[in-house]
Amino acid sequence: MHETLRRIDLNLLLVFDALFRHRSVVAAANELSLSASACSHALSRLRGALDDELFVRYGSAMQPTVRAGHMASGVREALQMLTGSLGEAGPFKAATSRQTFVFAATDFTAFAVLPRLIAALERTAPHVRIRVVYSSERESLDELASGRVQFALGFTEHDAERPAGLDALDCFADDYVVAVRAKHPRIKKKLSLAHYLAERHVVVTPWSSEGSVIDAALLEQGHVRDVAVQLPSVMAAPFIVANSDMLLTLPRRAALQFADAASATALVLHATPFAAPPYRLNVFFHKRHASSPAHRWMREKLLTALNETPQDKSAR
Repeated sequence: MHETLRRIDLNLLLVFDALFRHRSVVAAANELSLSASACSHALSRLRGALDDELFVRYGSAMQPTVRAGHMASGVREALQMLTGSLGEAGPFKAATSRQTFVFAATDFTAFAVLPRLIAALERTAPHVRIRVVYSSERESLDELASGRVQFALGFTEHDAERPAGLDALDCFADDYVVAVRAKHPRIKKKLSLAHYLAERHVVVTPWSSEGSVIDAALLEQGHVRDVAVQLPSVMAAPFIVANSDMLLTLPRRAALQFADAASATALVLHATPFAAPPYRLNVFFHKRHASSPAHRWMREKLLTALNETPQDKSAR
Protein backbone atom coordinates (compact mmCIF):
# COMPACT_ATOMS: atom_id res chain seq x y z
CA MET A 1 0.00 0.00 0.00
CA HIS A 2 1.26 3.51 -0.89
CA GLU A 3 4.30 1.96 -2.57
CA THR A 4 4.45 4.73 -5.19
CA LEU A 5 4.08 7.44 -2.57
CA ARG A 6 7.06 6.08 -0.65
CA ARG A 7 9.24 6.83 -3.67
CA ILE A 8 8.04 10.43 -4.05
CA ASP A 9 8.73 13.59 -2.13
CA LEU A 10 5.19 14.97 -1.96
CA ASN A 11 6.55 18.48 -2.60
CA LEU A 12 7.20 17.28 -6.13
CA LEU A 13 3.45 17.06 -6.67
CA LEU A 14 3.24 20.83 -6.23
CA VAL A 15 5.73 21.18 -9.07
CA PHE A 16 3.75 18.71 -11.19
CA ASP A 17 0.49 20.61 -10.62
CA ALA A 18 2.08 23.98 -11.46
CA LEU A 19 3.71 22.58 -14.60
CA PHE A 20 0.48 21.00 -15.75
CA ARG A 21 -1.38 24.29 -15.41
CA HIS A 22 1.29 26.61 -16.82
CA ARG A 23 3.04 24.32 -19.36
CA SER A 24 6.18 26.31 -18.52
CA VAL A 25 9.08 25.65 -16.17
CA VAL A 26 9.65 29.38 -15.67
CA ALA A 27 5.99 30.15 -14.90
CA ALA A 28 5.71 27.17 -12.55
CA ALA A 29 8.92 28.20 -10.78
CA ASN A 30 7.64 31.77 -10.33
CA GLU A 31 4.39 30.53 -8.81
CA LEU A 32 6.25 28.29 -6.35
CA SER A 33 8.97 30.87 -5.56
CA LEU A 34 11.68 28.55 -6.94
CA SER A 35 14.48 29.10 -9.40
CA ALA A 36 13.94 27.65 -12.86
CA SER A 37 16.84 25.24 -12.29
CA ALA A 38 15.32 24.01 -9.01
CA CYS A 39 12.00 23.45 -10.78
CA SER A 40 13.74 21.51 -13.57
CA HIS A 41 15.59 19.40 -10.99
CA ALA A 42 12.29 18.62 -9.22
CA LEU A 43 10.80 17.52 -12.53
CA SER A 44 13.78 15.23 -13.14
CA ARG A 45 13.30 13.62 -9.73
CA LEU A 46 9.60 13.09 -10.41
CA ARG A 47 10.34 11.59 -13.81
CA GLY A 48 12.72 9.14 -12.17
CA ALA A 49 10.28 8.20 -9.43
CA LEU A 50 7.44 7.56 -11.88
CA ASP A 51 9.50 6.27 -14.81
CA ASP A 52 7.74 8.61 -17.25
CA GLU A 53 8.74 11.82 -19.03
CA LEU A 54 5.52 13.48 -17.77
CA PHE A 55 6.17 16.65 -19.82
CA VAL A 56 7.83 16.96 -23.22
CA ARG A 57 8.70 20.17 -25.01
CA TYR A 58 6.59 20.93 -28.07
CA GLY A 59 7.20 24.35 -29.58
CA SER A 60 7.47 26.84 -26.73
CA ALA A 61 5.40 24.82 -24.22
CA MET A 62 5.81 21.74 -22.04
CA GLN A 63 3.05 19.33 -23.06
CA PRO A 64 1.90 16.55 -20.69
CA THR A 65 2.28 12.90 -21.58
CA VAL A 66 -0.68 10.54 -21.46
CA ARG A 67 0.23 9.47 -17.93
CA ALA A 68 0.54 13.08 -16.77
CA GLY A 69 -2.91 13.79 -18.20
CA HIS A 70 -4.35 10.86 -16.27
CA MET A 71 -2.65 11.99 -13.06
CA ALA A 72 -3.54 15.67 -13.20
CA SER A 73 -7.06 15.75 -11.78
CA GLY A 74 -6.23 13.32 -8.97
CA VAL A 75 -3.14 15.27 -7.97
CA ARG A 76 -5.12 18.53 -8.01
CA GLU A 77 -7.87 17.08 -5.80
CA ALA A 78 -5.34 15.57 -3.39
CA LEU A 79 -3.49 18.87 -3.03
CA GLN A 80 -6.75 20.72 -2.43
CA MET A 81 -7.78 18.28 0.29
CA LEU A 82 -4.35 18.46 1.93
CA THR A 83 -4.46 22.26 1.82
CA GLY A 84 -7.85 22.19 3.48
CA SER A 85 -6.64 19.75 6.15
CA LEU A 86 -3.23 21.22 6.93
CA GLY A 87 -3.42 24.88 6.05
CA GLU A 88 -6.47 26.06 7.96
CA ALA A 89 -5.02 26.63 11.43
CA GLY A 90 -4.83 30.39 11.03
CA PRO A 91 -7.03 32.99 9.36
CA PHE A 92 -7.59 32.86 5.63
CA LYS A 93 -5.32 35.37 3.88
CA ALA A 94 -7.30 36.31 0.80
CA ALA A 95 -4.77 38.74 -0.64
CA THR A 96 -2.07 36.09 -1.01
CA SER A 97 -4.00 32.80 -1.14
CA ARG A 98 -3.76 30.64 -4.26
CA GLN A 99 -6.48 28.25 -3.13
CA THR A 100 -8.84 26.75 -5.68
CA PHE A 101 -12.56 26.68 -4.86
CA VAL A 102 -14.61 24.13 -6.78
CA PHE A 103 -18.27 24.78 -7.61
CA ALA A 104 -20.73 22.27 -9.02
CA ALA A 105 -23.20 24.09 -11.25
CA THR A 106 -25.13 24.16 -14.46
CA ASP A 107 -24.30 27.02 -16.78
CA PHE A 108 -27.62 28.58 -15.77
CA THR A 109 -26.81 28.72 -12.05
CA ALA A 110 -23.19 29.67 -12.74
CA PHE A 111 -24.40 32.59 -14.83
CA ALA A 112 -26.60 33.79 -11.98
CA VAL A 113 -23.78 33.75 -9.40
CA LEU A 114 -20.27 33.88 -10.84
CA PRO A 115 -20.04 37.20 -12.73
CA ARG A 116 -20.56 39.32 -9.59
CA LEU A 117 -18.60 36.93 -7.37
CA ILE A 118 -15.53 36.87 -9.61
CA ALA A 119 -15.60 40.65 -10.02
CA ALA A 120 -15.39 40.94 -6.22
CA LEU A 121 -12.67 38.28 -5.92
CA GLU A 122 -10.52 40.02 -8.51
CA ARG A 123 -10.27 43.01 -6.18
CA THR A 124 -9.78 41.23 -2.84
CA ALA A 125 -8.24 37.85 -3.72
CA PRO A 126 -6.36 38.25 -7.01
CA HIS A 127 -4.68 34.81 -6.88
CA VAL A 128 -7.64 32.67 -5.79
CA ARG A 129 -8.89 30.27 -8.47
CA ILE A 130 -12.45 29.19 -9.27
CA ARG A 131 -13.13 25.88 -10.99
CA VAL A 132 -16.64 24.94 -12.10
CA VAL A 133 -17.62 21.33 -12.73
CA TYR A 134 -20.87 20.37 -14.37
CA SER A 135 -23.66 19.43 -11.98
CA SER A 136 -25.76 16.54 -13.24
CA GLU A 137 -27.97 16.66 -10.14
CA ARG A 138 -29.41 19.52 -8.13
CA GLU A 139 -27.56 18.47 -4.99
CA SER A 140 -24.13 16.95 -5.47
CA LEU A 141 -24.17 15.49 -1.97
CA ASP A 142 -21.38 12.95 -2.40
CA GLU A 143 -19.05 15.54 -3.95
CA LEU A 144 -19.82 18.04 -1.18
CA ALA A 145 -19.33 15.48 1.59
CA SER A 146 -15.98 14.32 0.20
CA GLY A 147 -14.67 17.87 -0.18
CA ARG A 148 -14.03 17.46 -3.90
CA VAL A 149 -16.59 20.24 -4.36
CA GLN A 150 -16.95 23.08 -1.85
CA PHE A 151 -20.23 24.55 -3.13
CA ALA A 152 -23.09 23.36 -5.31
CA LEU A 153 -25.28 25.91 -7.06
CA GLY A 154 -28.89 24.84 -7.44
CA PHE A 155 -32.42 26.07 -7.26
CA THR A 156 -35.68 25.07 -5.62
CA GLU A 157 -39.24 26.19 -6.27
CA HIS A 158 -40.44 25.30 -2.79
CA ASP A 159 -39.07 24.50 0.64
CA ALA A 160 -37.96 20.92 0.14
CA GLU A 161 -36.47 18.75 2.88
CA ARG A 162 -32.71 19.12 2.92
CA PRO A 163 -30.53 15.98 2.99
CA ALA A 164 -28.69 15.24 6.25
CA GLY A 165 -25.40 17.06 6.58
CA LEU A 166 -26.22 19.61 3.92
CA ASP A 167 -26.63 23.31 4.58
CA ALA A 168 -27.33 26.24 2.27
CA LEU A 169 -26.81 29.97 2.15
CA ASP A 170 -29.90 32.11 2.58
CA CYS A 171 -30.05 33.29 -1.02
CA PHE A 172 -32.39 35.51 -2.96
CA ALA A 173 -35.81 34.75 -4.39
CA ASP A 174 -36.41 36.06 -7.89
CA ASP A 175 -39.41 36.45 -10.14
CA TYR A 176 -39.60 35.25 -13.73
CA VAL A 177 -39.73 37.59 -16.72
CA VAL A 178 -40.26 37.05 -20.43
CA ALA A 179 -37.56 38.12 -22.88
CA VAL A 180 -38.54 39.11 -26.43
CA ARG A 181 -36.67 40.89 -29.18
CA ALA A 182 -37.10 44.66 -29.20
CA LYS A 183 -38.78 44.79 -32.62
CA HIS A 184 -41.14 41.89 -32.13
CA PRO A 185 -43.95 42.29 -34.73
CA ARG A 186 -46.80 41.33 -32.38
CA ILE A 187 -45.64 42.15 -28.83
CA LYS A 188 -45.41 45.86 -28.12
CA LYS A 189 -45.76 47.68 -24.81
CA LYS A 190 -47.57 44.99 -22.85
CA LEU A 191 -47.44 41.22 -22.97
CA SER A 192 -50.83 39.60 -22.43
CA LEU A 193 -51.50 35.95 -21.65
CA ALA A 194 -53.12 35.56 -25.07
CA HIS A 195 -49.98 36.93 -26.76
CA TYR A 196 -47.77 34.69 -24.62
CA LEU A 197 -49.66 31.53 -25.51
CA ALA A 198 -49.89 32.45 -29.20
CA GLU A 199 -46.11 32.66 -29.60
CA ARG A 200 -43.52 29.89 -29.77
CA HIS A 201 -41.01 29.49 -26.93
CA VAL A 202 -37.40 28.63 -26.11
CA VAL A 203 -37.09 26.51 -22.93
CA VAL A 204 -33.97 25.70 -20.94
CA THR A 205 -34.01 22.40 -19.01
CA PRO A 206 -30.49 21.81 -17.57
CA TRP A 207 -31.31 18.36 -16.18
CA SER A 208 -32.91 17.13 -19.44
CA SER A 209 -36.38 16.93 -17.93
CA GLU A 210 -39.41 16.93 -20.19
CA GLY A 211 -40.90 20.14 -18.85
CA SER A 212 -40.00 23.11 -16.70
CA VAL A 213 -41.30 25.01 -13.68
CA ILE A 214 -43.07 27.41 -16.02
CA ASP A 215 -44.74 24.59 -17.95
CA ALA A 216 -45.98 23.11 -14.67
CA ALA A 217 -47.35 26.50 -13.54
CA LEU A 218 -49.16 27.01 -16.85
CA LEU A 219 -50.61 23.50 -16.77
CA GLU A 220 -52.01 24.11 -13.28
CA GLN A 221 -53.83 27.12 -14.72
CA GLY A 222 -55.12 25.16 -17.70
CA HIS A 223 -52.64 26.40 -20.30
CA VAL A 224 -49.96 24.83 -22.52
CA ARG A 225 -47.34 26.83 -24.41
CA ASP A 226 -45.81 25.93 -27.77
CA VAL A 227 -42.18 24.93 -27.13
CA ALA A 228 -40.19 25.32 -30.33
CA VAL A 229 -36.67 24.86 -28.93
CA GLN A 230 -35.60 22.96 -25.82
CA LEU A 231 -32.00 23.44 -24.67
CA PRO A 232 -29.84 21.89 -21.95
CA SER A 233 -27.82 25.13 -21.73
CA VAL A 234 -28.90 28.74 -21.33
CA MET A 235 -26.04 30.25 -23.34
CA ALA A 236 -27.65 30.04 -26.79
CA ALA A 237 -31.17 30.91 -25.64
CA PRO A 238 -31.03 34.76 -25.56
CA PHE A 239 -29.33 34.88 -28.95
CA ILE A 240 -32.03 32.69 -30.46
CA VAL A 241 -34.65 35.05 -29.03
CA ALA A 242 -32.78 38.17 -30.21
CA ASN A 243 -32.82 36.81 -33.76
CA SER A 244 -36.33 35.35 -33.91
CA ASP A 245 -39.90 35.96 -32.74
CA MET A 246 -39.64 33.32 -29.99
CA LEU A 247 -40.05 34.05 -26.28
CA LEU A 248 -37.81 33.04 -23.36
CA THR A 249 -39.04 32.90 -19.75
CA LEU A 250 -36.25 33.02 -17.18
CA PRO A 251 -35.40 34.52 -13.77
CA ARG A 252 -35.09 38.29 -13.73
CA ARG A 253 -31.44 38.49 -12.63
CA ALA A 254 -30.23 36.24 -15.40
CA ALA A 255 -32.43 38.07 -17.89
CA LEU A 256 -30.98 41.45 -16.85
CA GLN A 257 -27.44 40.20 -17.29
CA PHE A 258 -28.27 38.96 -20.77
CA ALA A 259 -30.10 42.17 -21.68
CA ASP A 260 -27.15 44.27 -20.50
CA ALA A 261 -24.63 42.28 -22.51
CA ALA A 262 -23.38 44.08 -25.58
CA SER A 263 -24.40 41.20 -27.87
CA ALA A 264 -27.90 40.95 -26.47
CA THR A 265 -29.09 44.57 -26.45
CA ALA A 266 -32.03 43.68 -28.69
CA LEU A 267 -33.84 42.01 -25.78
CA VAL A 268 -36.78 43.59 -23.95
CA LEU A 269 -38.16 42.13 -20.71
CA HIS A 270 -41.83 41.82 -19.71
CA ALA A 271 -43.50 40.61 -16.55
CA THR A 272 -45.01 37.14 -16.87
CA PRO A 273 -48.75 37.46 -17.66
CA PHE A 274 -49.62 34.58 -15.32
CA ALA A 275 -48.82 33.48 -11.78
CA ALA A 276 -45.42 31.81 -11.60
CA PRO A 277 -43.57 30.42 -8.55
CA PRO A 278 -40.48 32.35 -7.41
CA TYR A 279 -37.04 31.21 -8.46
CA ARG A 280 -34.95 30.49 -5.38
CA LEU A 281 -31.24 30.11 -5.89
CA ASN A 282 -29.39 28.04 -3.31
CA VAL A 283 -25.70 27.61 -2.63
CA PHE A 284 -25.34 24.23 -0.92
CA PHE A 285 -22.38 23.13 1.17
CA HIS A 286 -21.62 20.31 3.61
CA LYS A 287 -21.54 21.08 7.32
CA ARG A 288 -18.37 19.07 7.85
CA HIS A 289 -16.36 21.70 5.94
CA ALA A 290 -18.20 24.78 7.22
CA SER A 291 -15.69 25.65 9.97
CA SER A 292 -12.79 26.10 7.56
CA PRO A 293 -11.59 29.76 7.50
CA ALA A 294 -11.39 29.65 3.69
CA HIS A 295 -14.88 28.19 3.46
CA ARG A 296 -16.28 30.86 5.81
CA TRP A 297 -14.57 33.58 3.79
CA MET A 298 -16.01 32.32 0.52
CA ARG A 299 -19.51 32.09 2.02
CA GLU A 300 -19.27 35.74 3.04
CA LYS A 301 -18.19 36.70 -0.49
CA LEU A 302 -21.03 34.69 -1.98
CA LEU A 303 -23.62 36.34 0.25
CA THR A 304 -22.32 39.79 -0.65
CA ALA A 305 -22.45 39.00 -4.36
CA LEU A 306 -25.90 37.43 -4.13
CA ASN A 307 -27.33 40.35 -2.18
CA GLU A 308 -26.36 42.87 -4.85
CA THR A 309 -29.48 43.92 -6.72
CA PRO A 310 -28.97 44.49 -10.46
CA GLN A 311 -30.61 47.51 -12.03
CA ASP A 312 -33.60 46.79 -14.21
CA LYS A 313 -33.08 48.95 -17.30
CA SER A 314 -35.33 47.13 -19.75
CA ALA A 315 -38.26 45.49 -17.96
CA ARG A 316 -41.76 46.64 -18.85
